[in-house]
Parts: sequence; structure tokens; C-alpha cells
Amino acid sequence: MNPVSRGIRNAFRNTSRTFSIVIILGLSIGLALAMLVADQSVNNKINTVKASVGNTITVTPAGFSRFSSVNNSLTTSQLAPLSKLANVTGVEESFTDRLITIGSNTNLPFGNTKSSATTSLSSPVKLKAKAGRRFFYVGGGGANFSPANFSLPITFLATNNPNQINTGNLAIVSGKMINANLDDNQALVSQAMATKNNLKVGSTFTAYSTTLSVEGIFSNSTQSANNTVVVSLPTGQAISNKSGVVTSAVVYVNSLDNLASVTNAVKNKLGSAADVTSSQQQANQTVAPLDSVKSISLYSLIGAVIAGSLIILLTMVMIVRERTREIGVIKAIGASNGRISLQFMSEAVTLTLMGAVVGLIFAILAASPITHTLVNNSATSNRQFGFGGPGAAFRAAGPRFISGGRGAGGFLRDNFTNIHAAVGWSVLGFGLLSAIVIAVIGSAGVAYFISKIRPAVVMRTE
Repeated sequence: MNPVSRGIRNAFRNTSRTFSIVIILGLSIGLALAMLVADQSVNNKINTVKASVGNTITVTPAGFSRFSSVNNSLTTSQLAPLSKLANVTGVEESFTDRLITIGSNTNLPFGNTKSSATTSLSSPVKLKAKAGRRFFYVGGGGANFSPANFSLPITFLATNNPNQINTGNLAIVSGKMINANLDDNQALVSQAMATKNNLKVGSTFTAYSTTLSVEGIFSNSTQSANNTVVVSLPTGQAISNKSGVVTSAVVYVNSLDNLASVTNAVKNKLGSAADVTSSQQQANQTVAPLDSVKSISLYSLIGAVIAGSLIILLTMVMIVRERTREIGVIKAIGASNGRISLQFMSEAVTLTLMGAVVGLIFAILAASPITHTLVNNSATSNRQFGFGGPGAAFRAAGPRFISGGRGAGGFLRDNFTNIHAAVGWSVLGFGLLSAIVIAVIGSAGVAYFISKIRPAVVMRTE
């Protein structure tokens, strides 16, 4: 009989033996695959977090204060070289001013008090009064109460990235986003601002004695955003007669790992003209627990691979050594050492493939709890450092494992899809191929050495 077909048949000749071996191989392969998936998922999620948490650098003119009407400033030409620095993914430039409502009393320490720095808009923000009186502020030598015709100044934001405000994404609820590159006198206003001033898409208002039209209305829950008008950077610079002026910039870095080097590069480019700050220390504290999780997952993967390899190898050694008499008989009737080795290799591959199927199912079931355990530990560590957000970002980043809801078939299919998304076919294939290679080497090596013994010696010892 062909040695390959004989080896395949031998794998099924004893049901209980085959079942036991397949389960042992399946658990060892499955544990290694589960740790491989967990390690790869942790790495992917850490990379995602590093690319989105603490990877920004704030640039402001030296000594700048937004509450002062006289300040140093930067220019777009000064900031232009920053976008060409290595590891920089973008530079967000903005010009910010505070405009007084036309007719409002300006004897208060707010914003730009120049006559042209006015707007027809009224602030939607309501200042809290106490004991039926208007709010007071400390300044000018003592406590003062606001005049009756006071309206909180409007924040005027001109930016080349109108999709974000206060580090949060804008949600357009009516109209559309403005073009960040055009000087077209179009603006975005908040829902609260639109309601307060009876505005809708297409309505107009004035700022810096210039008529602006409402291109879109956005939703935001913060008072600072509700009190903000957003225009493109070219528009803001033009109508305020401050061509090229920038009051702040945010430099985006591709990864937290490169934040320190890019910060130094930005400082070297701008010199004493700008104050450059980054949240390097805070970001490092945020990522430190994640790096600990990465180390745990890596060491666990190495341990699982070593344990799985030894189990597969010893199992194949056991299969061959318990059949020493059979090897002697086969060799006595004329079988070559190569045919004997090929027979056991075929049997080992058959058992390993069945074990791989069991192991893949085990990995699908185990990868999700293992990954979630590692992530939860990371989130706990982040809370100990006082960071709630990074833990949430870590949990949200990368592929998610689904806990059911569509039956066993849907559960396995969904989780297998997510495992593939986490590690890819090449990694899964490499893991399964490694298991088969170890089984082949273990069975072939032992079979070859035993087959070199003379049949008479084998029969006598048996």
C-alpha cells in the first residue's frame, strides 16, 4: 500500500486514541493562535492610540494672550516649512479674535475693542446672575457690575481645518462645510447661535463691517463652541485686514514615538518667535500601561509557542515510539527507511490538520476574552493615572470581537472575520504551517532513527 495512504488510515485506526491526540494538539495549537491574535491586536491598538493620543504640538506667538488686543503674531509663511518636517502629517493654522456685538457696551476686559471688530450677532451664551443682579467681574480697581446692554463677545475663528473646533469634530446639521482654502465670505455657526439670531442657511450677518453668509449650521454641546463663528483662514485674514496673520497652530505628528523629535524640530524652525509646547509627559504616562500590556502579550505568546511546540513534538515522538514493533515488521518485509518515515509523516500531518481545525475553533473562542482581559487591565491602569479617555480609545481602536446575538454559527463566523482582520491570512497561515512543520519534523526524525535499527533487534526487544 502507498505509504501516504497507509499513514492517513493509521491516523483513524483507533478512535479514542485519535480523539485524545487531536484534542491535545488542538488545545496547544489553539492557545498559541489565541495568543498570536491577542498580541497582534494589542500591537495594532497601541499603534492606533499612539497615532491619535497626545500626538499634537501647540504653536503660539511668543508671549501671546488671546485676551490682549496687542500681541505678537506668526504668519502663514513662517509656519509653511513645518508641514515639510519628517513625521508631520499636517499643520492646522488658525486666527482667533473676539468681536463685540454692535451696540453693546465695551467697557469690559473682553476681546478686541476696535470699532471695526464688531459683529451684528448676539451671543447665545447666558451669563448666570446672582440674587437678581447682573454678573460682576474684578478689574479696573475693584468689582464691577455689567451694564444693561452688555452682550458677551463672539469668538471669531478662522482656520484651515474647519472640520474641528476645540479638538472635536464638527457635526453639520444643516447646510454644508465651508471650503477651508477659499476667501468666499462664508461661515459656519452653531445651532445655538442660529437660534439666538434667527439665522438659517443662506442668512447673512456682519463681522468686521463685512457681510458674511451662513453656509452651514453645526451641532456642539460646549458653550465655547456655541459662541463661535467659523470661517476659512483666508476669509478671516482678509476681512480683519490681517493678511497672513496666525494666532495659533497645531502640528499633527504621525505617532507619539516621534513627538519629542518633531517638537525639537519645530522649535529649531521657529526659534524665539513662538512658544512651542507638547503633552509629551502626559502622553507617555498614558501609553506606559499600554506598553506593559504589550510586554505581557508578547511574553505570553512566546510561552504559548514554546509550550505548543513541545506538546506537538512530544506527541509525535510518542506516536512513533509506541509503534517500534510495527516499524520492525514493515522493514522486515522490505520497506525502506524513507517509506517508513513518509508513512509516519503522513499520519502526523493528518492528525495535526485535524488538531489545527480544533485549535482554530478554540482560538476563535479564546482570543476575544484574552484580548478583552488585557485591554481591561490597561484601562484600569489608565484610570489609576487619571486618564479615562486613553483606555476608552484603546478599547475602541482596531477590530472588535463580537459576543454573539446571531447563534453559534454567526458567533464563530463574526469572530473569525475579526481575527482575520486583526492578524491577516498570512499570519494565520504561518501559525498553522509552523504547527505542521513541527509535527513532521518530530515524527520523521524519530521514525528515521528507529527505522535504522535492524528488524531482528526490534523483534527481540519487543
